[in-house]
This record gives sequence, structure tokens and C-alpha cells, in this order.
Amino acid sequence: MIESSQRNDFEERHMDCEKLHLNCQKGGADENNNNHTANGQVHPHSDADHVNETNGNSLPEGNGATTCHDENGWEEKSPGTSGADRAEESNGAVEHYTEKPKRQRDRDMTFQDMYNHNMDFTDEDDDSDWAPFQNNVASEKWFCANCTMVNWFDVYYCEVCGEHTDSDVLTSLSSSRSRESGHIEVKSEDSSLQKSNLGNRTLVGFDERMLLHSEVELKAHPHPERPDRLRAIAATLAAAGIFPGKCSPIPAREITREELQTVHTAEHIDAVDFTDCMVTSYFTPDTYANEHSACAARLAAGLCADLSTSIMAGHAKNGFALVRPPGHHAGVRDAMGFCLHNNAAVAALAAQRAGAKKVLILDWDVHHGNGTQEIFDGCKSVLYISLHRHEGGKFYPGTGAADEVGVNGAEGYCVNIPWKCGGVGDCDYIFAFKNIVLPIALEYSPDLTIISAGFDAARGDPLGCCDVTPSGYEQMTHMLTSLSGGKLLVVLEGGYNLRSISSSAKAVIKVLLGESPVYDVDVEPSKAGVQTVLEVLEIQKKFWSTLDSTLARIQSQCPSFPHQNGKGEAKKKRRLIVPLWWKWGPKKFMYNLLYRPRFKVKRRTNRSSRSIPR
Repeated sequence: MIESSQRNDFEERHMDCEKLHLNCQKGGADENNNNHTANGQVHPHSDADHVNETNGNSLPEGNGATTCHDENGWEEKSPGTSGADRAEESNGAVEHYTEKPKRQRDRDMTFQDMYNHNMDFTDEDDDSDWAPFQNNVASEKWFCANCTMVNWFDVYYCEVCGEHTDSDVLTSLSSSRSRESGHIEVKSEDSSLQKSNLGNRTLVGFDERMLLHSEVELKAHPHPERPDRLRAIAATLAAAGIFPGKCSPIPAREITREELQTVHTAEHIDAVDFTDCMVTSYFTPDTYANEHSACAARLAAGLCADLSTSIMAGHAKNGFALVRPPGHHAGVRDAMGFCLHNNAAVAALAAQRAGAKKVLILDWDVHHGNGTQEIFDGCKSVLYISLHRHEGGKFYPGTGAADEVGVNGAEGYCVNIPWKCGGVGDCDYIFAFKNIVLPIALEYSPDLTIISAGFDAARGDPLGCCDVTPSGYEQMTHMLTSLSGGKLLVVLEGGYNLRSISSSAKAVIKVLLGESPVYDVDVEPSKAGVQTVLEVLEIQKKFWSTLDSTLARIQSQCPSFPHQNGKGEAKKKRRLIVPLWWKWGPKKFMYNLLYRPRFKVKRRTNRSSRSIPR
């Protein structure tokens, strides 16, 4: 009886498998058999099969299913049959076999079998809860070629910068910019004219070997500090006829170890140089290096040193260092924030060796230059001024508060202007320039001005999320040309939107070439911007005498901080809604207990606001 029942069961399964094979060949199934089709795959099961369903979805494969291979090699499994009996199509015939023990079957399995989906999991190895779907799902996101930000598949324009998903940024920059700004024809000059204009020229430092510095590992998100940053600026300048054209190139060289040791420790230099032997390495999770990175960093530092030396020697009026990797986060002994060597610090010390007694470093990158501040924190011969997004230390790198003014007798030679929020634009930057940067710089009277020119505070930048326009950068550069007798060196730092970084760099170089700003930005700062400027003036006025009159003028225009007015109005409203019977009735004691201390706190707040340390 047992053998006959097993034989009947086997024949019944054989008939079911033949029906399944016919259904697979037809590409569909009978409605009477309750077949479900999804994405071209057929999952037949009869009413007699024990199928557990939840909301109409059958259990995943792997629970003792019979497998049928279609003509494309994919498997279809039918619930209700055991994994021991399988049907496999071969030359139009159905072949039956007895399943091997699990360990022997796994031992005989090849990679080709796994690839062809021939591996059958028993109940004890059911991994259906984590197994990926068999259907090929299209990517649901794309990365913007302009700013690297992620966007979803149903969005055709980047939500950060507005770039189209199919646009070729570099091609459009090299072609369209010439029509927008007009191509400048470059005329050859005779030798006598070149000698007479030698001291009035603008130098540009650039070398293609810096493009070899790139991230080797493929990450889920493209790295924002990429070689296309320099390619975009170079394409824009070439299309406008600025470089090559109106600007003169400077030969590139790798900086020497002795020059670097004036800025960094020997251990730091060795760590960067050691990356020559490695295909890929990381100083921090976001600061990468490959086998070409050390050379690129030495070239960038060498170009900055030679540009400052040439400007101090009178061989050029000003210069622009089109370099990478950036440098203002690199400290005495640390590489971080995409930076390996501190290019601005190298340029400042090279200028001092060339005769400059006082150097101003103005850092308008949206991130605080913690490395530059560390290098010159106790030095009076270098004045460091930084405008950056801070948000109470919550914005990278967290340093650069207004009360960080310098140490070891050099207090006041570090000036931090920390913005309290994102979205800061032209008006706030120019307001800070007119009331803090220029008064301090004029009193300091530097021999050379170096701009750590990060363009990540520009509109549309994915990391800065601020709103400075090319016109704003143009006007800030124009204001700084009045310092140091026009001796100005611009060193590229951050900036990760290809269009904004290229248009902003072009606006700055036009000012270096002698062009005036197209129009003046109307200075109407935000309330948060005014508050930041007033706080910095309160701290810095004891170090710079010219700030007293500036602070008094702004306070006369803005008698109190905006947030104090808001608090005062809130307290006034709170007092008005108190019922009169609290004051004069049986609850008079409770009224005095709850409300009188608030009046005293208010008077203490007013006295403390007038007694800030001077």
C-alpha cells in the first residue's frame, strides 16, 4: 500500500509538472488554475495546493517548490511540491531525478550553477526574507553632473542647482560662455611692450598634473572635490579669452621639502609623500589620496609660493592660483577636509622671504580655515580674517567662533566672522567687508593680500547652501584691490558647483585684470547678519581702534539686537494677558511671586549687555 500510494503521488506530481511546463511555454496560465503573472513570470498553483497568502501575495520561493526552466534559463517554482522531485527541461523532454543530500549537493555546486539559478534552498536555509528580487529594478536616483547631488528618477532637473539630467556641463561651459561674454581676440605684443607691461600683468598658475588627483574607489556618491572643478574654470576662462589670452602663465614646479617644513611637520610631509606608493588611501573618511596626489599637492603649493614671490618682486601686479587639492583645512600636522598642504600659508611665508613684513589672508570660503588659523595663531606678521558659516559650531569644521582672536600675545590678529545660519548672500558679506574687514585691514596695512578663495558660498553650491553671486565676489575683490598697493594673490579653495565656481572665478579674474564691477550690490543686510557683525565688533574693538566709531554708527542705526526686541515684545504680551484679579485680589501674593523676578532678570540682562569685556 505504501509503494502504490507513493507511485500514485509521483504520477500525480508528474502530471502537474507537465501541465506547468505547457503553461510556461505558452507564456501564461489558465484562469481555472489561479495562475498569477507578474513582470512576465508565471506562478501557477492549483486549488489543491496549500499556498499561504497575505493580501493576495503568495509565499516566496524556497518552501518545497517544483522548478521548471523556461527557454531563457529562468526558474519558475510551484508551491506544493517537494524539493526532492524537480522537473528540468532538456531537448523538449521532462527529466526526473532524486535530490542529493544537502551537503553533497552544495559541494558539487559550481559558480555557473549558482549563476543559472540551479541552487535549491531547503526549508532550513530559507533566505527569502533578505534575497533580492529577481526582476531587474531600474536605478531610482541619478547624480547631478554639475553639483554631484542625488536626485530621484522622476526629477529631470537637479533640485539643488537646476541642471538637467542629460546636460554636458563642461561642453556647455566651453561653448556657451564665449557667446555670453564675447570672445576676446588675443593679439601678439612686441618685446618692448611686454617689458613695459611686465609689472602690470596678471599671472595664472595651473598645471594639468593636478587633474590626476582623484578618488579611486567608487563610492555610492561622487566626491565633490573632483578634477572637473579645474576643467570647468579652465574651459570658462578659455572661452572668454582670459586664459590663455589676457593672463600670463607661470611655470609650475613642485615645492621643496625645506619650504614645506616652514608650515608643516616632517611627519605630515612624510605621510603625504608616502601616498606615492599607494593606489588609494584616506587621511580622513572624506580626504582621499592616490598615487598622484602627493605630486599634485606639491605642485599646488609650489605654484602659490612662486606666484607670491613674483608679485612681491614686481614681476606681476597680481595672480590667480588655479590649483587643487585645496589647503586651508590642512594644519601643522593634519590633512583633513579634502586638503593636503596649506597653499595659502605656503604663499604667505614665501612672500615674507621675498620681503613682505605683514601679510593679510582673507578667507571667504564657506568653511572656516581651521588649518590656516592654527598655523598663524600666535603670529603678528600674518593677519587672518575669515568669513564662514558657523551656526554655533554645528557647521564643518566647527571652529571659528567670534571669540577665537589669537593666542600668545597675538590677540586680535585672528578675526572670525561666523554666520549664524545658511543662505547668507551678497548683502551680508559686503556689509561685513565695509564694517569689519576693510577697517581692520587698512589699520593693519599689509604688504600683500592673499585671498583663500573658496567659492562654496556661491549660489547653488551643494555643501555651502549660501547665496553669494558672481557680482558679490566681484565687488569683494574690487574692495581688496585698494590694499597692499594692489598686490593681490587669489588662491582657489573650495566650490563644488561647476557652473557657479567657473562664473565666480571668471568675475574675480576680470577684477584682477582691471575691470570695475558691473554694478554695486545694495547693502541691505539681514537681521542675523547685523547681529553677527555687531558681536564681532564688540569683541574686536579692543584690539583695533578704528572699530569704535564703526560700532557706534551701526548701533545708532540699529539700537538693539533684533532678538532682544522679540523677547521684550513676548514678555509684554505675557504681562498683558494676566487677569486683574491676580494683581488686586486674593492671588496678589502669587502674582508678585511669579512676575516680580522676571522684572529683575530683565534689568540684569540690560546691564550685562552693556558690560561686555573690552
